[in-house]
Formats: sequence, C-alpha cells, structure tokens
Amino acid sequence: MAKLAADALVIAVGKGPDGPVIVDAPLSAVALTSLEASLTALGVTGAADQVVRLPGLPDTGAKILVLAGMGPVNTKAITDESLRRTAGAAVRQLAGLSHVVLALPTTAVGQVAALAEGAALGAYQYASLHSSKEGKKDPVAKVTIFSTLAKDPELAAALERASVVAKAVNATRTLVNEPPSTLYPATFAEAAKDLAKGLPVRVTVFDEKRLLKDGYGGIMGVGQGSSRPPRMVKLEYKSDKAVADLALVGKGITFDSGGISIKPGAGMVTMKCDMAGAAAVLNAVLAVAGLGLPVNVTGWLCIAENMPSGTAIRPSDVLTIFGGKTVEVLNTDAEGRLVMADGLVAASRELPDVIIDVATLTGAQVVALGHRTAGVMGDEGVSAALKAAADRAGELIWPMPLPEELRPSLDSPVADMANIGERMGGMMTAAVFLQEFIGKGKDGETIPWAHLDIAGPAFNEGAPYGYTPKQGTGMAVRTLVAYIEDVVARSI
Repeated sequence: MAKLAADALVIAVGKGPDGPVIVDAPLSAVALTSLEASLTALGVTGAADQVVRLPGLPDTGAKILVLAGMGPVNTKAITDESLRRTAGAAVRQLAGLSHVVLALPTTAVGQVAALAEGAALGAYQYASLHSSKEGKKDPVAKVTIFSTLAKDPELAAALERASVVAKAVNATRTLVNEPPSTLYPATFAEAAKDLAKGLPVRVTVFDEKRLLKDGYGGIMGVGQGSSRPPRMVKLEYKSDKAVADLALVGKGITFDSGGISIKPGAGMVTMKCDMAGAAAVLNAVLAVAGLGLPVNVTGWLCIAENMPSGTAIRPSDVLTIFGGKTVEVLNTDAEGRLVMADGLVAASRELPDVIIDVATLTGAQVVALGHRTAGVMGDEGVSAALKAAADRAGELIWPMPLPEELRPSLDSPVADMANIGERMGGMMTAAVFLQEFIGKGKDGETIPWAHLDIAGPAFNEGAPYGYTPKQGTGMAVRTLVAYIEDVVARSI
C-alpha cells in the first residue's frame, strides 16, 4: 500500500482454528511473516473488541500499527456486521488520535460502507456536562478507508447512506443521554424541530391544550402528574414518487418515576432512556428524508413525563384514549402503553399501509431476551420483514408470539380494558394491549402492524463494545431505515 501520513493504521486479526491470523492486510510479505510469528507472544488473540497497539512499520507511514480483533474467521465469510463492529471498536478505542486509516478486508462496496458506518458510530461521544475535560480524549477526527474499491462508481452513494444513517443513530443516542432536567416534553419537541431543519419534513407540535381538546386521554393522563405538560409531535415526509405510506409511532416518556405506582430507587436510575423509542422514530424519519427515499412516512412521538404528585393519575382511574376506548389504570408504571395507544389510533386514522411502533415498553422484554436483543411482535409479514431488515442492518431482534389467551387478562369490570394483565409473558401482554388500538385500513381490514420492544438494547448500562457506547445506543434506527429501503426495493 502507498504510504499514508496518519496516526494509526488498523489491520484485522481473526481467531483462526489454530490461533490468531492476520486477515488480508496490505503489508509487505516480510512484515506479514514477522508479525504473524509474533501474534501469540504479543497476547493477540483476534477476539472481537481486542485492540492492540504496536510501533508503526516504516513502509506504511503511520506512527502506530493497530491489530483489531474480528472474532472467529475459520469457516465463516466476513460479514458486514463483523466489519462494522471491528471498525467501531478500533475507532472507539483509538480516541485521542487525530487520523486513523482502516485497512480491513473489503470485497464489496457494502463492506466499505459498513466500515464507514462502524467508524462513525464508534467515534461517537456524548458532550457530557463535566466541569473539566481533564482525562477525556477527543474522538478520532478523521478516518481513511483503504480499499481496492475506491474508484467503484457505486461507492459514493453507499458512503453517503452510511453517513446519513450513522448521523441519525448518533443523534438518537444524544437525545437518550440528555438528563431529564434538560430534555422534557417541551424541549424534546423543540429538539425535533431543530433536527428537522433543512430537511423536507413537516413538524407539528400538539401542546397540552390541543391534546386536551382533541381527546388524547392517554398522553394527558400520564403527563398530568408532572409540572412539565406533555406533547405529541407529528413528523411528515412525503415523496412525489411514493411507493408506500408508512407510519412510525414512538414512546417518548422523558422520565419514568412510575408515577403513583412508584419504582424503587434503583429502578429509576436509567429512566431518562424511556423516550428512546420516540428518539429512534424521529431520527429514522429524518434519515429517510435525508436519503430521499420514495415513500411517505409519518412519525408520531408520544411524549410525556410520568411523575407522582397531587395531580397524578391513580390506580383505578379510567382514561379515555383518543378515539373513545376506555382504559382502567391498575398500575401507573404501565404508562408507556397508554401514550402509545393515543399514537396508534392517530396513526391508524390516516390509513397507512403499515404501522410500526417502537418503545422501551417492558422490563419483561429484558427478562425474556436480555440486554441486547429486542422483541418484535405483530403481523407475521411485518415482523418477518423487520427481522430481515435488522439482520441486514446489524441489530438484534427476535420475533415473539401474541398468544390469544393473554387478551382476557386485560378485561376490566369498569372500562373497555385494563392497562395490565397477565404478568408472566408481560412483554407479549403489553403488545396484546397495543394491538387493540390498531385501526382498519383502506381495504377495511386491520392495518398491518408490528411492535418493537427495545427496553434492554436501547440503553447500555455495561461497558462499551464494538461500535456501541455506554448509555444510549440508538437502537432501532438502522432497522427502521433498512425496513423502509426493503419496502422500496420490493416495489421495483
């Protein structure tokens, strides 16, 4: 390879059947032979997330040679996601350097784009509120990708997509990371308007007066205990060449104390992240607009703060959801489904082809699927398409059923339904509740719908890994964009 004046050159090391192996590095044969003979002695294993720094080689022009682990490579083809994670892990751990060259193996334009996306995600840092920056390292400012595909005519568009999607994910992370003292319903709505500037997206904010007037009883009920009144934000992106009309609905609880059914102290610590679904929907719509995809997409952000006070809703209160259905509130900590019910009815009234909702809805999701895998429930076709899109995008989701026997557990003696039911399988019970608010479509049949419960993967309480930082992850943005791209592809 030609010399590149850079701080670091990153090459890949995989876990082979007989130990670590260097994967397609553009180094001289002499350098490769010497380096491979030293891997084990250097403690290099090729494990994912391992990043080892060595002095730079004279013929590369870089001050540091970095060996980035890719994980097992013995019988598996190198996937876009493994490249995305390797690039992200390297760029994240090389914070403090200015210019990094990624010389990881690429045989297709999509793999180059995966490297670019992973690097942009790995470089993310939240502009924290520390009074001093002592000890903090600035993110890598410049990444150069070394590839034989540099002159491919399709590369520019692929890199532009990677940039738009990564920007949307990182904007979602920042919203999730904001403290609830600064991000509350009104400021979330303002943030949506600010992020949409310069894009062909119409933003309409429903304040508490309009929500009350129009009968959004779920959002108003959940928000009535807070000194900060709720908001509904409607985002509209329209294309003259639209092949489909899609609706996205996001849960935007800017802080969830549990309300009168108050959470234990430890359970509240991460509850600034309870608006991650709305943040993902917001930025997915903006990404679709930025990419100019030929679809119509409407986003509904259902935003409230769930607080206990003398005006808060109580267990046994009955709320009237937008559209008229009544819900007995048995637990005020099952509030997300109440605001989402309003959004789902509102979305249904515009007769979209598909509705997808995204919410950090249940602790039961984490019990069932862990901290990194979201659950998807709903119509089989939409769920399967979302799963395929997530697989392509590099996000983990898993389909779960909607058992018929769960619906009777939501019956109420005083209202159309209760907001909680069967505790076991609570993730699915919550989805069964949401299903009740999906309306009829243009053909008179129930609108195809799927629900993404991202309670675990939306917020990383552990150590960073791959391109995923601590705290907000931006979960679901990439899946939603990939799903919409697939909708477009199927129409061609």
